[in-house]
Amino acid sequence: MSRLAVGLVGWGAIGRTVGTALAAGRVPGAELVRVVDNRPLGDAVAAPQTSVEEALAHCDVLVEAAGAGFVREWGERVLCAGTDLLVASTGALTDDELAKRLLATTPGRVHFTGGAVGGLDLLQAARSMGPLTEVSLTTTKLPGTLEQPWMDEGLLARLRTATAPVEVMAGTARDVPAHFPRSTNVAASVALAVGDLDAVRVRVVADPDATRTRHVIEAHGPFGSYRFEVNHLPDPGNPATSQVVPHAVLRGLAALAHSPGRIL
Repeated sequence: MSRLAVGLVGWGAIGRTVGTALAAGRVPGAELVRVVDNRPLGDAVAAPQTSVEEALAHCDVLVEAAGAGFVREWGERVLCAGTDLLVASTGALTDDELAKRLLATTPGRVHFTGGAVGGLDLLQAARSMGPLTEVSLTTTKLPGTLEQPWMDEGLLARLRTATAPVEVMAGTARDVPAHFPRSTNVAASVALAVGDLDAVRVRVVADPDATRTRHVIEAHGPFGSYRFEVNHLPDPGNPATSQVVPHAVLRGLAALAHSPGRIL
């Protein structure tokens, strides 16, 4: 069987871990062959650094580890070129029209990683039996990782002086990720599993004592009730990202490379 030729877009907290693992042969059947980044990386990467266009000519799949902007700008072009796209920044899918176009575009296929949260496969299975009547996600992070340019001085002061948990925002999976583009991809992932952005109620909480990033998902439907809680150590280089995220990407690549023993 031929090896899966992987191109990696983005050499940040996620990309470095994914690229290093691929170069070390930690994903049987997959090989890092190209890296795309808007900064000159020199010898820091274990594969040639090229443009997106050149990567498309050499790769079976591109891994997006560069942010939702890449998905919006390049997603359809990647798929039209016949290259698969593995999306880490699922927050891009809060754009309904973009999501529909990506799912409909061929011959390449779009794939999504669950990132920092589990249980999405079970939610998809439950949804296939009938709509879930209530779905909620509460994400808790350190205040500093949640500061955004749109926040007014009052909210920033609350975050910076908090001595107890502070609710920063509440809404649906349609509107919350747009306000926290680097911190709430989980909300979009849950909505993808449920099949409805507006059905997922999201709370974002800042906790000055949070040593780990916490995501709590609760869902109820006619056939059962579900609750998942995960607590992750943040990435030391990018505290807005959990350390587990690049390993979720690697798991996805292993599945695409048909590595045995994977839970599908």
